[in-house]
Amino acid sequence: MQPTPIGVDIAKSVFQIHYVDPETGEIVNRTLKRARFLEYFANRRPCLVGMEACGGAHHWARALAGLGHQVKLMPSRFVKAFNIGNKNDAADARAIWLAVQQPCKAVAVKSEAQQAVLSLHRMRQQLVKFRTAQVNNLRGLLTEYGEVMGAGRASLDRAIPEVLARLVDRLPAVMIDTLREQWTNLKELDKRIREIEHRLAQWMKQEPAVKAIAEIPGVGLLTATAAVATMGNASVFRSGREFAAWIGLVPRQTGSGGKLTLHGISKRGDTYLRTLLVHGARSVLRVRKEPDTWAERLQSRRPLNVAVVAQANKTARTIWAVLARGVAYERNHISVRPA
Repeated sequence: MQPTPIGVDIAKSVFQIHYVDPETGEIVNRTLKRARFLEYFANRRPCLVGMEACGGAHHWARALAGLGHQVKLMPSRFVKAFNIGNKNDAADARAIWLAVQQPCKAVAVKSEAQQAVLSLHRMRQQLVKFRTAQVNNLRGLLTEYGEVMGAGRASLDRAIPEVLARLVDRLPAVMIDTLREQWTNLKELDKRIREIEHRLAQWMKQEPAVKAIAEIPGVGLLTATAAVATMGNASVFRSGREFAAWIGLVPRQTGSGGKLTLHGISKRGDTYLRTLLVHGARSVLRVRKEPDTWAERLQSRRPLNVAVVAQANKTARTIWAVLARGVAYERNHISVRPA
């Protein structure tokens, strides 16, 4: 027998489920408290549970899989197409129930270790944003007093000691002390960011998959750890092209009447991983230690940013090939399609 599909709309404390009883044909749409959720599914035969890939979804997916159920996490963008009419918990659960029965590229359920690595990335990303905001804030405040500095952290560090020395006689002491304190706090942010990177490096030494893809040009510590943790299981994707498309490194398409038009990249999928791949690709094209005929031909006929995205697409496909096939990276490897 095919497992009974059940749509689950998860929330902070109240969960909504929707399914059709295969024996009676009854439409069931009921609410469950958080504490009773696993108890409800523990007393059911194995079924297909569909959920949106949102906050807390991976935790509940692991718990339900431990009870013997088959769990399918779906992107919210895909589920949204099945929600017709007003939006509420009951309608969302019904939309998820409809969506889980349709073919869809499911989101791989991540382990707790993979989620922990992604959490480190998110915390580091937040610290970097806060550090950048602090630098821009200091530059903006000092501009109000006629002290203009170049963009970037290095320019700030070089100029601010002399700037504060010039302003010490013009501004109140409380202002000078506060500016100096804000500048000193930047070093503390640097330290916290380095500590997170050190923890990521430790995980990289313990994870063979991360070390394997770190050999690919343009893939460093951040990209390697984020790619392995985000992908979950490489077998979820049928090919490297599908993985690159899932990240959003492919053109958008519009067409009618048999005429197809390609636009810029779709920017769907994981924004953070796509950004890391693009930055890595830019460094590969900028600093080539060895001749690369493919990259040279590409840059000769396409704008720089187009070439960068193409290189990022190639890197993503290489990452999938290394992880899915369990082989080491070979720079001069030639891929041959089966006849």
